Amino acid sequence: MRGGSALPSHARRRNEPVFIDPPKLHKALADAGYGSRRELEEWIIAGRVSVNGLPAHVGQRVGPEDKIRVNGKLVQLKFQLRLPRVLVYHKPEGEIVSKDDPDGRPSVFAKLPRLKSGRWISIGRLDFNSCGLLLFTNDGSLANRMMHPRYEIEREYAVRVLGEATPEMLERLRRGVELEDGLANFSQIMEAGGEGANRWYHVILSEGRNREVRRMFEAVGLMVSRLMRVRYGPVHLSPRLKRGQCRDLEPSEVQELLKLLPPEQKTHASSGAGTYRDSNGEEVLDDDDVDGNRIDFAEK
Repeated sequence: MRGGSALPSHARRRNEPVFIDPPKLHKALADAGYGSRRELEEWIIAGRVSVNGLPAHVGQRVGPEDKIRVNGKLVQLKFQLRLPRVLVYHKPEGEIVSKDDPDGRPSVFAKLPRLKSGRWISIGRLDFNSCGLLLFTNDGSLANRMMHPRYEIEREYAVRVLGEATPEMLERLRRGVELEDGLANFSQIMEAGGEGANRWYHVILSEGRNREVRRMFEAVGLMVSRLMRVRYGPVHLSPRLKRGQCRDLEPSEVQELLKLLPPEQKTHASSGAGTYRDSNGEEVLDDDDVDGNRIDFAEK
């Protein structure tokens, strides 16, 4: 994650922290130096400890939101943060973001490290012929916060097209072009040079429909010959990360990512990580240049 925030202003608010599984009360008090575990169990049985105004019981688990008193005095306990795991992968062309492919093409999931528990969740997609930044996490809530269109997380692409876009074409792409699944526009388009018949552009959009970038250029009469994602939200593709390589974000980087993301918005009916309801009420997936039609998971 380099440079300033790549998110809308509302995304810079601090989010609620995520804590590890709640510890047992007597252990949390012992870890804080109030006595031995056995001694504190005896205190709990004797009624000397309360949680949220009620007598505590042995084996009770507590979290940062609980008000704990020992002998009537409020105590402050520290709870350990649990951070999700976030993996950055530099996808080359010729790999599919799916585990199941009838054609037997190479899968990005074969390049990922195995998890001791849980599953890798792909944050967005890139199609078979696209390359660049792919993010994976073992946390469904984080994946949803980065993919769902309500959060307006920016995706930036380096795009090579055959031919040079006229000012009129660029203006159409900024204002919006009509696709079969609705209006689409780039929030920014920046010329990035090129030679001969090839021209490079950097484009930014805040959603991830199926092959959206390619279809937008096709709508104005330009053919995309190469597509590379260089940024997803505040995470940039490092030039030091070679094609086919991956690395874990450091804990400090994950913490910074969580701070920059907008808070999770609760809905009445959850469709699961990476899914949302379209205007017709149908459940659809939030995919970036998707090859396939579903979010895919790696095996444990």
